[in-house]
Amino acid sequence: MARRQQRHKGKDMTKIWKETGFVENDPWIVETDDVTASGEQKPLLEIDALIARAETSNDVGLGVLIKPADDVKRLEPYLSRLDIVAVAFPAFNDGRAFSHASLLRQRLGFANEIRAVGDVLIDQVPLMLRCGIDSFAVTNDTAIRRLSEGRLPGIANHYQPTARPSTDARSYSWRRVS
Repeated sequence: MARRQQRHKGKDMTKIWKETGFVENDPWIVETDDVTASGEQKPLLEIDALIARAETSNDVGLGVLIKPADDVKRLEPYLSRLDIVAVAFPAFNDGRAFSHASLLRQRLGFANEIRAVGDVLIDQVPLMLRCGIDSFAVTNDTAIRRLSEGRLPGIANHYQPTARPSTDARSYSWRRVS
């Protein structure tokens, strides 16, 4: 998947963020025509490549990249062998990865890491967290700055169920308050 990346003096500026902060030395990498996994790095395989590898080996600790048009349910037989599922946000207005993450958590019971990759904007991070995404490959300068400052935007009311249960659900069963 070709993805836009910000570079500073030729260096990739993608940072991995979790609620505990930025992660150093994350091994997972989205391979492109210009970037391949080497050394201690591990590739996030496209879904067809992952299924082919899983069918011909007993490998565990794998990672997969789910693109918007992919059928995430195809992963069901292999979920126990995956350490990470990366869901792609190729543009800020393409929300299919929200559905992928929700399906993985709620219907398929995937308990390992789900990572947002691509166009990850600060305004969408709280919504991504609610869908079950727990790590983020961030390239946006504003998002990186705000996350490093601990300035995550809040969402006061929610009108949809979530992969992360609300600690305080008042009044209507479908209304969630953070």
